[in-house]
Amino acid sequence: MSLFGLGRNQKTFRPKKSAPSGSKGAQLRKHIDATLGSGNLREAVRLPPGEDINEWLAVNTVDFFNQVNMLYGTLTEFCTPESCPTMTAGPKYEYRWADGVQIKKPIEVSAPKYVEYLMDWIEGQLDDESIFPQKLGTPFPPNFKEVVNTIFKRLFRVYAHTYHSHFQKIVSLKEEAHLNTCFKHFILFTNEFGLIDKKELAPLQELIESIIVPY
Repeated sequence: MSLFGLGRNQKTFRPKKSAPSGSKGAQLRKHIDATLGSGNLREAVRLPPGEDINEWLAVNTVDFFNQVNMLYGTLTEFCTPESCPTMTAGPKYEYRWADGVQIKKPIEVSAPKYVEYLMDWIEGQLDDESIFPQKLGTPFPPNFKEVVNTIFKRLFRVYAHTYHSHFQKIVSLKEEAHLNTCFKHFILFTNEFGLIDKKELAPLQELIESIIVPY
């Protein structure tokens, strides 16, 4: 089974989203592809000279959403309400869902339900042109970085759950190298732009230190 294969739960696994078409998205997308192809992830996450940081954050937010979406899509038959009745990252960390709009008070849900809520919420943010502008020249909102921070914080929780609850299954599928590369890219990007508070990273702190320290 490939990590790029479709998950069986089509509600959770959804089509890839594209970068904002009216922005410099396509140009920045080519830059990402070129730098990733070099194998230098540290170089790949850096803001290209002369580019707008919000444009860079926007294009990469779409990319990381797609990555996590595809990774989790391979686990939907193993990550079930029965196997994962709560969204956890090991015995010390449990995540409850609230979006501040439809669900204002955090509720306890199963891991697959949490991820479903999360992916729906992120899609809503990405599709909202007042947050992620589609037209060239449209300004980003003043709270754009805050929205991006929240998206990355919640995407990290999917990685944390995957490593703590499903890593052996990933190994059995021989996909751990791909998972590790995706996570390394994700962490280097969040570290470069300060997107996630250190306390939020605690469930995978040792793994993160092994990624950051060599740099």
